[in-house]
Amino acid sequence: MSRDEQLKDRWMRTVAFFQSRFADGDEMDLDAILFIIGVQELGQLHRKFKKDEKLQLMHIAICRVLEPYGYYEFSHYDDDKWPHYIVKEKLPSLKAGEQSVLMKEAIVSYMMVSEIID
Repeated sequence: MSRDEQLKDRWMRTVAFFQSRFADGDEMDLDAILFIIGVQELGQLHRKFKKDEKLQLMHIAICRVLEPYGYYEFSHYDDDKWPHYIVKEKLPSLKAGEQSVLMKEAIVSYMMVSEIID
């Protein structure tokens, strides 16, 4: 199986995992998956979030899944227990499609390290 086919298969399994648990089978996009990862990383699973907090949760998820790639490093938790990251390396300039592939690869890697998918 080629690298692209393997990523596509693993991404489909990742999406299926999230859809079955968080969307009653409805389709979920990249942003929705990042939001859920952010909530998981924050650890405050059973609360409602304000609009700006939802954006912060997506930022947490992006930092977390890109951390193994060397772009971000965990810094600390603030007084409200929100994680903070520092930029280690500036993200490369990528076209929209390339950004999507990078994020999908990073999320799939996160799911594999977390042993949610293989």
